Amino acid sequence: METTFDGPNPAIQNAGDRVANDLKNGAKNVQAVGASELKNLIADVEDLVNRVANLKDADVVRIRGRVEHALASAKQSIASGTESVRYQARRVASTADGYVRESPWQALGIAALVGVAIGLLASRRA
Repeated sequence: METTFDGPNPAIQNAGDRVANDLKNGAKNVQAVGASELKNLIADVEDLVNRVANLKDADVVRIRGRVEHALASAKQSIASGTESVRYQARRVASTADGYVRESPWQALGIAALVGVAIGLLASRRA
């Protein structure tokens, strides 16, 4: 009795595609939440700097200058960091997709283990 392999199972292929898409969407959500929180922090600090703008105490002026410089640096870091996160998320999703396509059974096993682990963690919290 001889068994032939006709290629990956379409159901496993679809599961791999769903995992890759979920990973991409998750990375986008994390990025959006992080960027939103950082933007809120920057807005709050800018508001604080504007409120103390009319104070002329030497220490306040010095600290205000340092805070303004830090804000400018943070804004620049957000801009470059956002692109870096996008690139990394695409790279991870592509790697995961490639792995699932090359090793569908192992990927399915890993996904099952991750699901069990998440289930156990969720049941402990409830």
